[in-house]
Amino acid sequence: MKILLTGANGYIGMRLLPQLLDMGHNVVCAVRDEKRLSVDAKTRSKIDVVEIDFLDDPEKQQVPADIDAAYYLIHSMTSSVTDFDEKEAQAAKNFNIIIKNTQCKQVIYLSGIVNDKELSKHLSSRKNVEEILYKGSFDLTVLRAGIIVGSGSSSFEIIRDLCEKLPVMITPKWVLTKTQPIAIRDVIQFLTQVLGNKDTYDQSFDIGGPDILTYKDMLHGYAKVRGFKNWIFTVPVMTPKLSSYWLYFVTSTSYKLAMNLVDSMKMEVVAQDNRLQEMLGIETHTYEEAIDLAFKKIEQNLVISSWKDSIASGQIQEDLENYIQVPKYGVLQDKKSIRIEDEDAVLANIWRIGGETGWYYGNWLWKIRGFLDKLVGGPGLRRGRTHPYKIFPGDALDFWRVLLADKKSKRLLLFAEMKTPGEAWLEFKIEDGVLYQTATFRPKGLLGRLYWYSVLPFHLFIFGNMIKNIAKG
Repeated sequence: MKILLTGANGYIGMRLLPQLLDMGHNVVCAVRDEKRLSVDAKTRSKIDVVEIDFLDDPEKQQVPADIDAAYYLIHSMTSSVTDFDEKEAQAAKNFNIIIKNTQCKQVIYLSGIVNDKELSKHLSSRKNVEEILYKGSFDLTVLRAGIIVGSGSSSFEIIRDLCEKLPVMITPKWVLTKTQPIAIRDVIQFLTQVLGNKDTYDQSFDIGGPDILTYKDMLHGYAKVRGFKNWIFTVPVMTPKLSSYWLYFVTSTSYKLAMNLVDSMKMEVVAQDNRLQEMLGIETHTYEEAIDLAFKKIEQNLVISSWKDSIASGQIQEDLENYIQVPKYGVLQDKKSIRIEDEDAVLANIWRIGGETGWYYGNWLWKIRGFLDKLVGGPGLRRGRTHPYKIFPGDALDFWRVLLADKKSKRLLLFAEMKTPGEAWLEFKIEDGVLYQTATFRPKGLLGRLYWYSVLPFHLFIFGNMIKNIAKG
């Protein structure tokens, strides 16, 4: 079958793509920016790519007319606290218009479980999108999931941060809310097995794992799998706003996502029936099995995708192309260069920068800068990086965003998503046996210039020693 995969660069899309290819399907990936599609050359040669922004004029968007089915994996929850529901509704309406010009017979939509009359804004938006898609010119299959547990998922990373950093927790009362987590590999199995299955056309199904747990149970379950104990005490006085700040400062989540998650965590999210599981004969994994499987992926460096690589997880809300040309005028720069002996070894060092590797000098100072960034609403250093030595354009890398990662031209270009009174770039480039390291800052007014000169003493020895350590190969 020829399949349109929307949200192809998202957490679910990146997990689903290799499965569809293994099944022998012809996949067309729909992304806003083709350069951000984080796949290797082998996978790229097997797929077609179309650039589409489903929030733009649908008359200007085109997809192949001969597609047989489509996956609708477009969500905007991490991009806004206030109007993400409007964006999700508009995207769904535009999708219906675009897909009408194709021969698409089935659309599969991954939604959220809805079983409360008073829904959170997040779940209400998912339900509204579902209703919009039912008006399309195709047969719709809706899979409604709750908490998805897998390496790189926002839920897993938040639980991981909380448990690993806080053996004793004072938590809001929403940790007593019941939910039904499901392993990411089970979600992918459901998504692939309903494809072309006419028994699932024009129906909505709840999917979940075998365990119904409170969030408190999930935190204890994580600790059990990891081999330690944690103590959790609930208090009734923590407001949604305070809860959001609590998640934001303790975990790697963005404040926008924390706000939307807390809003949803007040609602019980439990599957109402197991019809689809019985129809397809799928045996789901327990919550503790899902945690164990996630860590096996992490330990083997097999994490395919992470929610943190979403553009919406950071400060840039525009096309990366707008930042890839480093300005030459009206900027302040710190330029350093050093002759190197082994270009390949040095390039490998560059490609490992950030995350667990750190920044090759003064890591404690980088951590302080990350903490200060968190205090003023930035991402801080907690996003880390998805893979220890692979980088793709658009990836999050601590409080930077990867703009360009080209091993052939031996160049890595990063754009700062930390809160600063200006715009900052950090570039590494190897040419003719010389490593060039350039920090560029475009200040916004006098405050920006004062900021640059205030950190200049740190730049002198941090950047100077950093390039020396990278050059050691």
